[in-house]
Amino acid sequence: MSLQQDANSNIYTMDLRSRTTTRLTSTAAIDTSPSYAPDGNRIAFESDRGGQSQIYVMNADGSGQTRISFGDGRYSTPVWSPRGDLIAFTKQSGGKFSIGVMKPDGSGERILTTGFHNEGPTWAPNGRVIMFFRQAAGSGGPQLYSIDLTGYNEQAIKTPSYGSDPAWSPLME
Repeated sequence: MSLQQDANSNIYTMDLRSRTTTRLTSTAAIDTSPSYAPDGNRIAFESDRGGQSQIYVMNADGSGQTRISFGDGRYSTPVWSPRGDLIAFTKQSGGKFSIGVMKPDGSGERILTTGFHNEGPTWAPNGRVIMFFRQAAGSGGPQLYSIDLTGYNEQAIKTPSYGSDPAWSPLME
């Protein structure tokens, strides 16, 4: 979790039985949006320690904190894929918001879709589709969309009203 104390936020873990927290990051920056790798060994997170929001990866014990995003703009909301091979993210650059993916070492960055305001990527359990929300300029409110990893198959997801912050249920057997 991200926990704010004083003027900044850091990443912590919490033992739910004892309610004991363990601090994983300790910077004057704002560290937020942690996402565990499926194997539980690493965590992707967002930090502005370099002056603007970027994506970092660290070991689950907080060691080995490494910046992995280096493109133009701000990177946020990292989400590890169910297969552990990619991290989805939101990128803000040039007045637009994009949804993209990159490998856990930061290589292979691909932008899948760009719009006025795209945010909140979340992975389908199969690791091949990402859902997010988009608020188009002048639309009045956000709508849900999905896109596959090719970036070519984008679909609006009809909802009765405005929709944001999508989440997938686990696969049913």
